[in-house]
Amino acid sequence: MKRLQLLLLLGMLLLTQEVSQSAEPSARPNVLFIVIDDLRPELGCYGNDRVLTPHIDRLARSGMVFTQAYCQYAICWASRASVLTGYRPDRISKKAAHDLRRYMPKVLSLPQHFRNHGYDTISIGKVYHGNQDKPGWTEISPVRRPYYADPKTLAYQEERRKEAERLGITKPLDLYHYTIGPPVECIDVPDNAYADGAWADEAIRQLRRPRNRPFFLAVGFIKPHLPFCAPKKYWDLYDRSKIPLPDSRLPKGITKYTFKTRRLPDNVVNYLGVPRLKRLGDTLDDAWTRKLIHGYYACTSYVDAQVGRVLEALEESGKADRTIVILWGDHGFKLGEYSVWSKSSNMEYDTHAPLILRVPGRTAGERCNALVEFVDIYPTLAQLCGLDIPSHCEGTSMVPLLEDPDRPWKKAAFSQFHRPGGIMGYSLRTDRWRYVEWQERKTKNVIARELYDQSRGPFVEANLAELPEYADTVAQLSALLRAGWRQARPPAIEKP
Repeated sequence: MKRLQLLLLLGMLLLTQEVSQSAEPSARPNVLFIVIDDLRPELGCYGNDRVLTPHIDRLARSGMVFTQAYCQYAICWASRASVLTGYRPDRISKKAAHDLRRYMPKVLSLPQHFRNHGYDTISIGKVYHGNQDKPGWTEISPVRRPYYADPKTLAYQEERRKEAERLGITKPLDLYHYTIGPPVECIDVPDNAYADGAWADEAIRQLRRPRNRPFFLAVGFIKPHLPFCAPKKYWDLYDRSKIPLPDSRLPKGITKYTFKTRRLPDNVVNYLGVPRLKRLGDTLDDAWTRKLIHGYYACTSYVDAQVGRVLEALEESGKADRTIVILWGDHGFKLGEYSVWSKSSNMEYDTHAPLILRVPGRTAGERCNALVEFVDIYPTLAQLCGLDIPSHCEGTSMVPLLEDPDRPWKKAAFSQFHRPGGIMGYSLRTDRWRYVEWQERKTKNVIARELYDQSRGPFVEANLAELPEYADTVAQLSALLRAGWRQARPPAIEKP
């Protein structure tokens, strides 16, 4: 009897807590959390008029564009895990980034923090990479689509799957590479024939639902990730013959760790029909290069249209004036610059990505040139919604920049990327410089250095680290790198 009474009392306490949580946050803002895979800051709101992105540009006009935002790891699984846990990459193993709750069972993730404070937390599409963090979400959308929509390609892949089964190829990555299709697809299909269109449909459905609690709605769009598949109407926006070719020259003096050299160029060469390149510095011919860039542009416009549909549904729902919108690309992407494709390095093209934040009544068409990091997203959203910032968060809330975008801020933004053999490249970006130290992870011995002057843009012509005239600069930046992110934080902000 006593045990039954205890269980009843516990149930009443839990019910009381649930009711209080659902009532207490009713005045808190909603969050629309949009993450886009492989999106470089090649958008109108970032000063680029080659790629047509009217809907993201419209969002930027009502929010704040962070012009110098950097990911902490230029690959999707690690970048997303950092944002969604609030930790920097050295605190998250590769296994944890793919299966969070198995390897970091006690971590307080970003969606879980909101769920604990009475939010409906909904995951649609590619938010995490793989593991979906079940304790973090009240709902996980089951909507899925294959990468391709062309029946011929789907039939080819099915035949390859059967062949792989006969050969005993069962590991997911090996099976993926064995059944991979072409790098591009252009067919006349509706938007929701591909995943991003279907995920936009689901996000619109969620926005139209009546709710008694605030929502944290995360929508992860997969394009412009390879393969570059988009409905024909988005390909038709561009004249391939007018697409400029990238500067494919390798920077002078790079190290053997600078770029990933396996399966050149990274990712693209794995796809059906793409010419194999033998060594770093070899380039695809102009026709292939323009074809791939055309595909990337088409996919960017395609995903922009899906963002527009979701934002329009938010407006129609009547909830826009109490909904924070954040849009970010998980990392950058190389489109043949330096003769390399995709991400997976510490270079500017890989680590620099878009970040746009709209807070109703607080941002409208503003630009912030301060150095910010994606690990700052967690504490920023928590503070904006009146939640405590968990003590484990290793980023800095960007809320003060909403009040004064020109205030003194971080000395540097930190990124990193690994290489085989226990090598880690640690990078920092200041207003002018990008500095990289390649270290043996066990001994911390520095085995190579890189220094690039970024004052003229993302493309650099030479590694300056070994030139005598830059010795003082290298020493200063090395000291800043070793002091770490804590010493690079902005000056203390006095409370009124």
